[in-house]
Amino acid sequence: MDFKFEKLRIWQTSMSFGEEVFTLSKTFPKEEIYNLTSQIRRAVDSIALNIAEGSTGNSQAEFRRFVGYSLRSLAEVVTCFHKAKLRGYINEESFQSIYKKAFDLMNSIAAFRNTLK
Repeated sequence: MDFKFEKLRIWQTSMSFGEEVFTLSKTFPKEEIYNLTSQIRRAVDSIALNIAEGSTGNSQAEFRRFVGYSLRSLAEVVTCFHKAKLRGYINEESFQSIYKKAFDLMNSIAAFRNTLK
């Protein structure tokens, strides 16, 4: 038995993206554990969590709203990585790699949301 959301490519991709962000955030300084590290981890987890939660709703409009929350969480993750780069926690190459994945995920989520009426 599968849940409906487990079949969604955006959920699968957001799960993988979340694990990559979690691993990368392990390199942040210990003094950030309750600040930027915690924030980025909560935001990246919210992407997949909102897709899953929205898929169990009673309407496509409700699902669309939760998918929108996922996009907002993704924007938060990208902003956290800008902060991490500015603070010297990640290099330009790591930033560009995660940024591209975030951009591709954003486009996929937005395209999926557009199918929900």
